[in-house]
Amino acid sequence: MARTSPLTRRLVLAGAAAAVLVGGGGVASAAPHKAPRPPKPTEVRPALPAGQSNPSIANGVAVGSAVATYTASGIGPTDANPSAPAGTPERYVDFPGGTLPPGVTLTEAQAINALKAIGENLKAQGLTHRDVISMRAYLANPPGAGVADFAGWNRAYRQFYANTDLVTGKVVNVPLGSAPPARPMLVNPARPARVTIEIENLPVNGWLVEVEVVAAFRRHH
Repeated sequence: MARTSPLTRRLVLAGAAAAVLVGGGGVASAAPHKAPRPPKPTEVRPALPAGQSNPSIANGVAVGSAVATYTASGIGPTDANPSAPAGTPERYVDFPGGTLPPGVTLTEAQAINALKAIGENLKAQGLTHRDVISMRAYLANPPGAGVADFAGWNRAYRQFYANTDLVTGKVVNVPLGSAPPARPMLVNPARPARVTIEIENLPVNGWLVEVEVVAAFRRHH
């Protein structure tokens, strides 16, 4: 007679016990799950994380077949600080005099600059940040850093996106650098689907941030 190891016997017994618990069939039936309906032709429907009143991004966004969209090319920060040498990250800081407020990182400052530029790009198409449904952000490591500054990027992002409470509708204050949270630069309830990627370098010397977005003409039907 073939012998079984103690581990095998324990697995067999556990499997038998599970089969008894689910009615002897050996396979537990999953609770029925009703799939969401497809979006209506002119509908844009973000899938937001359950149980959160202020999530930063959507799980995904469903877009109806009749919704026209606009895809912006990758946009980085504009050359805003002529006092800094060309090709340096400081060149793309657009705070007065190129001076960073307390706690604001270079990535955070460049991201704010880039998101302002995206707003101008969208405006030219009759769109706003509220119409953005998808975003892809690329971050390069700041000089001397081993990793990208995701925290700085996320602070900048909240200045323009996902800064209203989904339950109350009230504005959620956000921090700028190490300053106490205050009213965001742009009040915007939109929570796009988003991915943030650390890459080795960006196409313009000195850039630490590049962002591309997709926006929907949902409010123009």
